[in-house]
Amino acid sequence: MRSTVRTGAAGRAAAAAAAAALTAACGAGGTSGDTAGGAGPGTGGAPGTAGAAVGEPRVHATGLEVPWGAAVLPDGSVLVAERDSGEVVRVAEDGTAATVGSVEGVSPGGEGGLLGLAVDPAFPNEPYVYVYFTSSSDNRIARLEYDPQEGLTGQETLLDGIPAAGNHNGGRIAFGPDGFLYAGTGDAGDPSLSQDRDSLGGKILRITTEGEPAGDNPFGNAAYSYGHRNVQGLAWDEEGRLYATEFGQNEWDEVNLIEPGGNYGWPEVEGEGGGDGFVDPLVTWTTDEASPSGAAVAGGSLWVASLRGARLWEVPLTGDGGVGEPTAHFTGEYGRLRTVVVTSEGDALWLSTSNRDGRGDPAEEDDRLFLVPLG
Repeated sequence: MRSTVRTGAAGRAAAAAAAAALTAACGAGGTSGDTAGGAGPGTGGAPGTAGAAVGEPRVHATGLEVPWGAAVLPDGSVLVAERDSGEVVRVAEDGTAATVGSVEGVSPGGEGGLLGLAVDPAFPNEPYVYVYFTSSSDNRIARLEYDPQEGLTGQETLLDGIPAAGNHNGGRIAFGPDGFLYAGTGDAGDPSLSQDRDSLGGKILRITTEGEPAGDNPFGNAAYSYGHRNVQGLAWDEEGRLYATEFGQNEWDEVNLIEPGGNYGWPEVEGEGGGDGFVDPLVTWTTDEASPSGAAVAGGSLWVASLRGARLWEVPLTGDGGVGEPTAHFTGEYGRLRTVVVTSEGDALWLSTSNRDGRGDPAEEDDRLFLVPLG
């Protein structure tokens, strides 16, 4: 393994800046609530060490069609977005899967389609589900009303014009502890977009539930950070620090600690070594070890589902914005892994495969949703 980690003063300084900004944001109009979708804070584990014993994954559901986004409902069931079908499936606690609706306007192709999914943190009082999807012209974020009996209705576009292409569409969305909706976008094959602060491509976006830029965003628009290549994982620790996973090009995949207004270097930098003006990643992996997609925090660690690397990475969190040495789990056992979210109880992970996405070697039961116990 050739992963590298960055700890110490640099990591702590970045963490302090991010935490301070988040605290200010929470007092400036954000709503409170947990991070629906399972990407939020977890508990337990000594700082900087593996935080929880990892149990054997148990197959919970089979026959899913390229599951991409996932979010946990208060009853413990999981809503899953299928990339190519454009459908949202509810997987009950007993493993029964049923379609609850389709998202209008999804145009699947390449890496595009129905991607991220998040549940309103005030659900069911605010009975909304949010999706990120590729249309025939762009990527966009929409809101739908969800009722367990009626399914999905009333689709409304909140934000459009996010650059789209056959690859590098980003797609992950999740609510932060400040109540705002965050979205990871890609450069859509045009690296220059990542450094253009007026473009929605190659960014982490931060918007309200009505689709407006959060009022204290650093550039007065929807952008929260920039210089990203392709962000597909967002997760927060107990102190409100935001971690994001990012695909590299030929050498280094990344885990970044996100600072408001931070420039993460692409296309000038891949991995570490950006120098002044760029934020270095906390963790880098070679591209064959990772291709990191979904991310979640539980048991004192950041968990990262990896596609090409076909493994679940556990990255211990030190509690000050730094990280310990990553550990790989299930390498090569289940194929490509796309999404990881925390269960409603917080003592296990939902983990999905992505073997039917055109790049995997699917087993008969793929794609699958696993339950991974944490001791």
